[in-house]
Amino acid sequence: MTLHQNFIGGRFITPAPGEVIDVFNPARDNKISEIPDTTAEGVAEAVATANSAQRAWEKLPPIQRAGYLRQISAKIRANAEEIARVISEEQGKVLPLARVEAAFTADYIDYMAEWARRIEGEILPSDRPGENIFLFRQPVGVVAGILPWNFPFFLIARKMAPALITGNAIVIKPSEETPNNAALFAQLVTETDLPEGIFNIVYGRGATTGKALTTNPDVRMVSFTGSVDTGARIMADAAQNICKMNLELGGKAPAIVTADADLDLAAKAITQSRVLNTGQVCNAAERIYVDRTVAAEFTDKLVTAMRAVRYGDPLASEDLDMGPIINRAGLDKIDTLVKSAISSGAEVVLGGKPADLGAGSHYEPTVLINCRQDMEIIQKETFGPVLPIVEVSGLDEAIERSNDTTYGLTSSIYTSNVGAAMRAANELRFGETYINRENFEAMQGFHAGRGKSGIGGADGKHGLLEYTETHMVYMQN
Repeated sequence: MTLHQNFIGGRFITPAPGEVIDVFNPARDNKISEIPDTTAEGVAEAVATANSAQRAWEKLPPIQRAGYLRQISAKIRANAEEIARVISEEQGKVLPLARVEAAFTADYIDYMAEWARRIEGEILPSDRPGENIFLFRQPVGVVAGILPWNFPFFLIARKMAPALITGNAIVIKPSEETPNNAALFAQLVTETDLPEGIFNIVYGRGATTGKALTTNPDVRMVSFTGSVDTGARIMADAAQNICKMNLELGGKAPAIVTADADLDLAAKAITQSRVLNTGQVCNAAERIYVDRTVAAEFTDKLVTAMRAVRYGDPLASEDLDMGPIINRAGLDKIDTLVKSAISSGAEVVLGGKPADLGAGSHYEPTVLINCRQDMEIIQKETFGPVLPIVEVSGLDEAIERSNDTTYGLTSSIYTSNVGAAMRAANELRFGETYINRENFEAMQGFHAGRGKSGIGGADGKHGLLEYTETHMVYMQN
C-alpha cells in the first residue's frame, strides 16, 4: 500500500512519524493508498522552503517562468490517460470527464503562461509638475492552496499556474479524499526543470495540516475552494496574519424556466448541469423555478432526461454519465435532505434514495416536485444528483426566489425572450448567470461568487491579478 510522501523543495520527503490517513475508492469501498497527517513542523518546512525559493523566482522575467509552466503542461498531455485513471479511481469521476479534466488542466496552464507578456501596471497623471506616478503589479510571496476533492487535478493548476506566472511560490494541500492525483502531479514536476521549492505539496487533514498552513506567518495568501464552514474557519485562522484571502465556497444555483422557454433545451441542459461529476460541482444547478403554466410539461421532460442517466463504477464501464458520491458521509447528507423534503410535503417523481449496486456510495438521479422555498432542499447545498422543482407565477417571482439565498455563485435562465434574459442578467445577484446553456465556466472568464459563496475569484485576467499586490511609485524628476 502506497504511503505518499510530501513534496518539498523538489524532493519527496518522508514526514515525521504520526497519524496515517486511509484513502478509499468511492465506487468500490476498497483502500487504495495512505497519506500522512502532516504536523506543524512539516508544514513549516514546506513554507520556509517556498519562501526561500520565491525570492529568486520573482526576479526571473515572466517569460522564463512561462517556459517552466509549459514544460509541466507538456508532461500532463503526455501522461493524460494515467492521470484520468488515477482521478477516476480516487474521486469516482467517469473516465470521459476525467480525461477532460486532464486535458483542460494542461490547456489552463498554457493559458496562464500566455499572460507572461500581459501582466500590466498603470501610469497615472500627477498633480505635481515633473512627477510620474506608476502602479506596479508584484507577487504576494508564498501562497497556500487548499483544495477540495471534486476537480482535484485541475484545481492544483487553477491555483498553481496564476501564482507561479506572477512570481509567487506555492504550497498545496490536497484533499485527504483525493491525494493520489497530487502525488502524480508532483512526479511530473520532477521531470521538468522547474526550480526547487517553487511548487510544494503537504498532505493531511484541514484541522491539522491545513490549520498549520493557514496560520503560518510566512504565508501571504490563502486560496481555498470548499465549504462555507471550512472557509469561515480558514478566514478566522488566517486573520492573525492579515494575509490575502481568495475563497470559493460553494453555491445553491437556481435555474429559471420561463413560460416561453425551449423546454427540451432546458431539460437537457439542467440535467447536464446536475449530473456532471454526480452533481458534486459548486456551480451546478441545484434548484429549479419553473413557470406553473409549463411546469407539468417541463417536469415530464426533465424526468425523462434524468431517467436516462447511466451510473455505476467508472472503472468498470466507460458508458456512464456519473459515478459515486465521494463517500458515505456525502451520501448520507443527500439522503437526509431528500427525506426531510419528503416529510415536509415534497413528492418524489424519480429516484429519491441511495442506489444499491453492491458497493460504493451511489445515489439515484432524483426529481422532486411540490417543493417550497423554506425547505432545506431549496436552501442548503445538496451536492448530489437531486433536482427540486418549485412552481412560480412569472419572472418576478422566479428572480425573487432565486435571490432568496445566502449563496451567490452561479445561476441560469431558460427563455426565448431577450428582455427576460437581460432582466435576469441585471437582477440575479450571482457571480455568474448562464442563459440557455449548461452551467460551466470558461478559463478566460472570472469565476467568482457573492455572499457566502466566497471572496475574490479565479480564471482570466481578474483571476490572475488576485495573485498580485500593487506597488505605487511616485517619481519626481
